[in-house]
Amino acid sequence: MSTATGVGSMPGDDLAAAQRLVLDELADHLPHLVELPDRGIHSGMVARSLALVGAIGVDLQPAGWRLTDASGIDHRRAQSRLAQDLDVLEELSQGWTGPFKVQVAGPWTLAASVEKPRGDKVVSDHGARRDLAQSLAEGVRTHVRDVRRRVGGVETLIVQVDEPALAAVAAGGIRTASGFGRHRVVHPPELSEHLGWVLEAVTAEGAVPWVHSCAPGTPLDLLRGAGAQGLSVDLGVIDATGHDALGSALEAGESVALGVVPAVDGVAPTESELVERVVRWLDMLGLDPDVVRDRLVVTPSCGMAGATPGWARRALVLAASTARHLSEA
Repeated sequence: MSTATGVGSMPGDDLAAAQRLVLDELADHLPHLVELPDRGIHSGMVARSLALVGAIGVDLQPAGWRLTDASGIDHRRAQSRLAQDLDVLEELSQGWTGPFKVQVAGPWTLAASVEKPRGDKVVSDHGARRDLAQSLAEGVRTHVRDVRRRVGGVETLIVQVDEPALAAVAAGGIRTASGFGRHRVVHPPELSEHLGWVLEAVTAEGAVPWVHSCAPGTPLDLLRGAGAQGLSVDLGVIDATGHDALGSALEAGESVALGVVPAVDGVAPTESELVERVVRWLDMLGLDPDVVRDRLVVTPSCGMAGATPGWARRALVLAASTARHLSEA
């Protein structure tokens, strides 16, 4: 049976309401821990993942998050915000059982977003990016244990590692601090190794590692080689090489989460249109829906922080109903 989930972010600043919505609308599918970037920088994707990093110091500077000798008050605020969100999840999930998903920013997205102590991005320094990736891996281990402790009804825990910046890192597309240059390309062996540390940490704790990116040009084969057991993508930006990688993943028994529901308000497709789109895609790959439907997950095309609350609800409903119709197709 196909299932449905959200990518992670939702609109608004009411965590309890958003989390309740996800638990209700995806009750028979794959609910997830909600992220609400509208609450401020301490609730953004980067801050939430830095909240897991305890072995190195982090602080917030005018230019953004930066590694420091000791953690500052903003790092502690990010940690407190994540703990509060998990408190809310723990309360709302009482009596609930089933699979569940949490999201963390991956090592390359952090390296492309966070600065070194003296400026410029971590991605520019081999040692700094290694230390950040290894610290993130250890933080993810602790996070998985914490979620399992708080949400006792979790049967399968999926950790979605968000890597929207990985394609740019691989292509040398991350700008330097001056804005006039770009950092050097990071080559595939190192990209795979650092990502692999985080994915291995997830696996070692008995959870299932997925990698998500809605950026075009993401090297999906590299993600699989690093240990991803699920790929989450925006179907609309995948090229021929990506289609082949997704088909290979399905044939290998891995999960593929297809972003087919619009993430922001606009002309809403019907359930039948979405089902037809997925079935046509499977036909293009030469895959039988009856064989792979249990590995298919329907999602919005990307995070929904920019959507209206009404559309966010509608998108989750569409994803869930599309998954149900795929199971009957």
